[in-house]
Amino acid sequence: RVSLDELLKRSEIVSIHAPLNEKTKNLIGKEELDLMKEGAILLNLGRGGIVNERHLANKINEGDLYVGLDVLEKEPIEEDHPLMFVRNSDNLLITPHIAWTSVEARKRLIEGIYENIKNFVKEKR
Repeated sequence: RVSLDELLKRSEIVSIHAPLNEKTKNLIGKEELDLMKEGAILLNLGRGGIVNERHLANKINEGDLYVGLDVLEKEPIEEDHPLMFVRNSDNLLITPHIAWTSVEARKRLIEGIYENIKNFVKEKR
């Protein structure tokens, strides 16, 4: 087990899949971003608010970090959001909260809904 700081220093790819809570809010800020290797990739597929987006935009503008986001602190993104003005836009990919939409995930969702409806109907009889 390593500390977050050590993980950020050593990793070429950091992929976040955490819930947003008191411990994870702004977990990745300026200091943490500055620890990351030049050319590292940061993915946030967990929840918006874990990565400080203002500091993230600044770091992307420095040109030494590649970022993929499927979540933002506030969705949809606002016109004046710092990420909308990133100069190194080739280093940034934002998707509209669709990381869950694999074929497997959709199948599990449909099966879960089916089971919930079936159990609901069974209990009403």
